[in-house]
Amino acid sequence: MGAAVADAAHAATRFRPFRVVSRTPESRTITSFALEPLDPADWRAFEPGQYLPIRIPGADGQAAALRTYSISSAPSETARYRITVKREGAPVPGLPDGIGSCFLHDRVEVGHLLEIAPPRGEFVLARDTQRPVILASGGVGLTPLVSMLHALTSEPEREVHFLHACDDGEVHALRREVDALVGSRPGLTARYCYRAPSPADAAAGLHHADGVMTKALLRSWLPLGDYDVYLCGPPPFMANVYAAFRELGVRKERIRYEFFGPATVLEAVAEDAPAARPAAPVSLTDQPIAATEASRVGLQISFSRSQRAAAWDEASDTNLLAFAERLGLDPPFSCRAGICSTCRTGLLQGEVDYVEEPLDPPAPNEVLLCCARPRGPLVLDL
Repeated sequence: MGAAVADAAHAATRFRPFRVVSRTPESRTITSFALEPLDPADWRAFEPGQYLPIRIPGADGQAAALRTYSISSAPSETARYRITVKREGAPVPGLPDGIGSCFLHDRVEVGHLLEIAPPRGEFVLARDTQRPVILASGGVGLTPLVSMLHALTSEPEREVHFLHACDDGEVHALRREVDALVGSRPGLTARYCYRAPSPADAAAGLHHADGVMTKALLRSWLPLGDYDVYLCGPPPFMANVYAAFRELGVRKERIRYEFFGPATVLEAVAEDAPAARPAAPVSLTDQPIAATEASRVGLQISFSRSQRAAAWDEASDTNLLAFAERLGLDPPFSCRAGICSTCRTGLLQGEVDYVEEPLDPPAPNEVLLCCARPRGPLVLDL
């Protein structure tokens, strides 16, 4: 990589200081934070559905952690971003609280500075079609879909159905905002499903169904149509709703999704689930990927410590992490997006191309498995 390209890549990924200019409680567990750059030139446009990498300071001398949070504001709102974050406390006594969400909720106030990298992510709204849209979310997974809903209010020809599932009215975030957007033009609807509504929820008419989203419920809510479906939420929600949409006849290539949790659960929902995985990300530096699809077919990828090897399958292997998992290996990972460096692995032989420019580029003898593809035969220290 030449110096000019390296400088461009660094400029495209480096962290910048942003000030918290407001924090707004959205529900009992969810808070929104509005963020403005100290230098207005550091604000970058984003596509609805993208997220922000945020550097979380380490406690007691520990290294900083990287976390990502979806942008929930409208793409048309320039000069600031809004993230909407659920406080993830320890699931059971003895386990730690969520590092990023608890730091934001417990320690960050208006005026606080955060280090933020430019927007990233390929879970974005398709703008080159007039097909009707379903935005289906579970819990705090509604945040990127609210940003999409903002964008869709300016596309008057597109029919949009916003479907949201959560426990009850106390944890239902951004409801008033969604209702206002739905009321802004014809062709927009919203339906809410509460797993355990309170008597107050029922009395106020805050939701449209009890329990969980099922195939029968979706059939009752939605007219027949050739929809683009966007899903976001925790794994159980994603598995159930993905399967329901497939059983209702929604084509797998029409379903795009993003997990708030492990990113592999949909593979087991149906035999053809892998074809509905999110599109592969593109390089932030706009550099062409050196290896062509044809040149990668049949490449031998070897793992020295595991004594495993197999041929790269261009049709199904999206990155080296997925390839290793297909062979039954269990490399450590977290973000699956080139951000956290958890999947950093020794590169003993060969070269790779990155489909997503890493935030923290690895050393020449290392590779980030989650966003790398082979340029030729590889030997990895795994």
